[in-house]
Amino acid sequence: MIKFFLMVNKQGQTRLSRYYEHVEINKRTVLEAEVIKNCLSRSKDQCSFIEYKDFKLVYRQYAALFVVVGIDQTENEMAVYELIHNFVEVLDKYFSRVSELDVSFSILEIHL
Repeated sequence: MIKFFLMVNKQGQTRLSRYYEHVEINKRTVLEAEVIKNCLSRSKDQCSFIEYKDFKLVYRQYAALFVVVGIDQTENEMAVYELIHNFVEVLDKYFSRVSELDVSFSILEIHL
């Protein structure tokens, strides 16, 4: 099961976050900071799957954006890895070349 979905930039700023389990706001900030630190500190040669606390992190980097998905231990990492790619392809088709600005714009559009 997917626990959360994050999009962050190279500076570590969260651009999109969606939680599928209840997490208190103050705990979200700490969780996001730790998750982002773990993903951004890895080199491109390292695996895109990370064991973190009681769940796994699956992430992919697209230019200046990182897409990070937190999943439970029973979920298939490769399926989530492909899900991330499909999500970015859809954004790319919609925006013609997805960028950090497009993600921020789409969030405003969705919430208005």
